Amino acid sequence: MNLLRALATVSSMTLLSRIMGFVRDTIVARAFGAGAFTDAFFVAFKIPNLLRRMFAEGAFSQAFVPVLGEVKERRGEAATHVLVNHVATLLGLVLVAVTALGMLAAPFVVYVSAPGFHTSPDKFELTVKLLRIIFPYIFFISLVALAAGVLNTFRRFSVPAFTPVLLNLAMIGSALWLAPHFDPPVLALAWGVLIGGALQLAFQLPFLRQVGCLPKFDLNWHDPDVQRIFKLMLPALFGVSIGQISLLINTIFASFLQTGSVSWLYYADRLMEFPSGMLGVALGTILLPSLSKHYADKSTQEYSRLLDWGLRMTLILALPSAVALAVLAVPLLSTLFQYGQFTATDVLMSRDALVAYSVGLLGLIMVKVLAPGFYARQNIKTPVKIALITLAATQLMNLVFIGPYKHAGLALAIGLGACVNAGLLFYKLRRHQIYQPQPGWSVFLLKVVLAVSVMGGVLWFGAGHDVDWLHSGFRSRLLHLLWLIPAGAGAYFATLFVLGFRPAHFARREA
Repeated sequence: MNLLRALATVSSMTLLSRIMGFVRDTIVARAFGAGAFTDAFFVAFKIPNLLRRMFAEGAFSQAFVPVLGEVKERRGEAATHVLVNHVATLLGLVLVAVTALGMLAAPFVVYVSAPGFHTSPDKFELTVKLLRIIFPYIFFISLVALAAGVLNTFRRFSVPAFTPVLLNLAMIGSALWLAPHFDPPVLALAWGVLIGGALQLAFQLPFLRQVGCLPKFDLNWHDPDVQRIFKLMLPALFGVSIGQISLLINTIFASFLQTGSVSWLYYADRLMEFPSGMLGVALGTILLPSLSKHYADKSTQEYSRLLDWGLRMTLILALPSAVALAVLAVPLLSTLFQYGQFTATDVLMSRDALVAYSVGLLGLIMVKVLAPGFYARQNIKTPVKIALITLAATQLMNLVFIGPYKHAGLALAIGLGACVNAGLLFYKLRRHQIYQPQPGWSVFLLKVVLAVSVMGGVLWFGAGHDVDWLHSGFRSRLLHLLWLIPAGAGAYFATLFVLGFRPAHFARREA
């Protein structure tokens, strides 16, 4: 398997999902703007999303994929199917209980996650109502994460990467056609989330059948592999929770700031997640199964070389993405969202948050590559300890930055916290001699920085003044971006080519 080709496949599917996500957010911004209704929805949507990242795509995947890969490698596909049956049955029962509890405790959950809403009873009650509609999404999306783990282990990367498109389509449909039938109309978005979760699970089931791992009800808590997965999940859940707690604390802080702060952070986060998903999630997705295989085979040199490849790919793609987001913040935000109720002020406020987020984008994506270096070895404790340090550092920075920079200070703290996390993970991998850098890193870094500088200059001069973007029409903005972005990308890759980079240098084959 060519990992570069796999990365391109996963990234292209993720790109499609992100494009649909932007279409979704553009429609939501135009219909609802950035105010009390969207603040309520984004808080309600954030809570099950936090649980998804903590429980499904976070702790569960980190524990499940390495063990599943080991079983597949050493005992074959029949034993793999048995393990999938046992895990899916137990996970499904746990999710039913969690979903029921979450719906019952919705008022308490909203009070804890957005206490500033309590001063506005209508806003608080709307958030509770939205959360109760959305909460069953965690049931569907957690089973989707299980299916994705199985499919990725069988190298069927494109199916899980495409699946999020269905959520975006469901939310777009609900905003366009269901919203007029609800009072308030924002309730339609919550139903769109729930429908999207069910569609994602239904889409993946036929592919599970194709690889011979469609789950059947088979409760066996005494399966030693199941016990091992859930034992690994406990520290993993704690570690992932730390990062999500940091995001939740940011929401709490933002709920006390000016109305619209939650929404400004959301729209900036959506743009920041574009490269994060295309690069960080894609790299982590293809690295974890391959690293797990090398660990099972005791191939320590290949393990280190694969990490080195992942870090080089991260730097060559993430650094220009961070610079481009910062330079093009106003052009991107105004083109995508400045319609209807989303004003020029909303663009500028979201711009401040996006620039702050971009400071930590490289660190955020590095974590997605470095952390699997521990997870594939079934070492969860080290990333957990580092996550604790990161949480403390992030909250200290929150206290320092929120005063002068308001909501943008919260984004800056998250970004710098990700850099602290990545730096400590790298240090531990080197100290434990898990990762040994391959030759040529100094020259590689110098060439990438030079190419990024050329790209940054092209984008800076090509973009012009922010005020022109704020007062232009959609057609003018779009046409400007359609030549500006290719010009920046062309300048970057042309410079790399002149400096000697070739795609063949980054090709890597895995068994």
